[in-house]
Amino acid sequence: MKLQVNGEPREVRDGITVVELLRELGIERERVAVEVNTAVVRRARHGEHCLSEGDKVEIVSFAGGG
Repeated sequence: MKLQVNGEPREVRDGITVVELLRELGIERERVAVEVNTAVVRRARHGEHCLSEGDKVEIVSFAGGG
């Protein structure tokens, strides 16, 4: 199935969840916010939120500094 992840096309398996996508991308979910089709997906729902063909996923990393 095809998604757009941070503006780039990406092919993934059908039924993939947000947490599985993050694992596939090598991203620690504790350090990011995820938006699917402009709606924020709460971290508690990453494991149950299934992605669909054509979804637009934005993954934003938290940056610390001082």
